[in-house]
Amino acid sequence: MHLKISFLMVCAVISLTACTSSNRFDGSSTNQAAENFIPGSASDPESVPYFQQKVGDRVLFEVNQSTLTPEGRIILDGQAIWLMTNTDYTVIIEGHADEQGTREYNLALGARRADEARSYLVSRGVSAGRMQVLSYGKERPIEVCSEESCYARNRRSVTVITSGLTG
Repeated sequence: MHLKISFLMVCAVISLTACTSSNRFDGSSTNQAAENFIPGSASDPESVPYFQQKVGDRVLFEVNQSTLTPEGRIILDGQAIWLMTNTDYTVIIEGHADEQGTREYNLALGARRADEARSYLVSRGVSAGRMQVLSYGKERPIEVCSEESCYARNRRSVTVITSGLTG
């Protein structure tokens, strides 16, 4: 019984201590989530790693298509919000294609994919002057194999942060 009471007392003290904040009465509010990240890490909402890993830096396309999928629009919506919040950044939107088709065809398809992503971001309020497009066609694959799973990952646009906050 004595052990049970001691345990309850310790829990009560811990609970009360966790609820106490030294500045709770001074009118200032702090965002604990904003305090719990390492600057420049993937948990820092203003960082490039956050953009790449949490927001998503790539949009996938169907075979021979430059039309955005619903999933692609969702990713670009997140990119637009991030870019509107972090206005010091500029980007290059790269267009890519799978290895099927000629070099010339894939360069043109990659350009259409990058243009489609850029146009969508502009429609969401991102300044066109902050974005450039570049097509690599099939020249920079993520996966190299002759299977649909590889081809699917290579049919993409990638939003690459090119400049921004320096310190």
